Amino acid sequence: MQVEIRGIIEGYAQGYFLMAEETGILNWYSSQKRALIPLDDRFRYPKSLRRTINQERFQVAINRDFPAVVEGCANRETTWISPELKQIYKALYHAGWAYSFETWQGDQLAGGILGIVIGGAFIGESMFYRIPEGSKVAMVKLVEHLRSRQFVFFDAQMNNPHLERFGAFIVTDKEYQSLLRKALKYRGSFI
Repeated sequence: MQVEIRGIIEGYAQGYFLMAEETGILNWYSSQKRALIPLDDRFRYPKSLRRTINQERFQVAINRDFPAVVEGCANRETTWISPELKQIYKALYHAGWAYSFETWQGDQLAGGILGIVIGGAFIGESMFYRIPEGSKVAMVKLVEHLRSRQFVFFDAQMNNPHLERFGAFIVTDKEYQSLLRKALKYRGSFI
């Protein structure tokens, strides 16, 4: 399968994202209400998670095992990550657009977040865990990483009660497009 990377990045740069339907057909989507994870003091997490982080049970890595993170994110009863979308993520990874932000316990992948980086925007595609707290620690450490790199925003696409625990909030499409324009001017790097 030949992946047209430029067209895919242009779609994300306009505020769209890819998802496969249950039939496996891949489509572009946008949302009038987009969920963002705050990169300021609105970001929060439970005290119990703070204890886990302070125990340093997990090590953080970027792209240590990108394919395993994609598989982990896709491995659920209902998934929007079709075989075609896996190939797209792989091509984006090889082209330097897609990243996995991972937590490890020794040699075991504990959890991770799959995302696409365009300028100062981290567009979170999915997350998973194999060891309890693995993806939550990844979320906290990713926010710290994005702050240190002065990213503009962390797009979670769709809100849910789990993300709300971290302070996720909704922006309108107009607000999102404004942030996206700012992010596209960013000249830093993710790594």
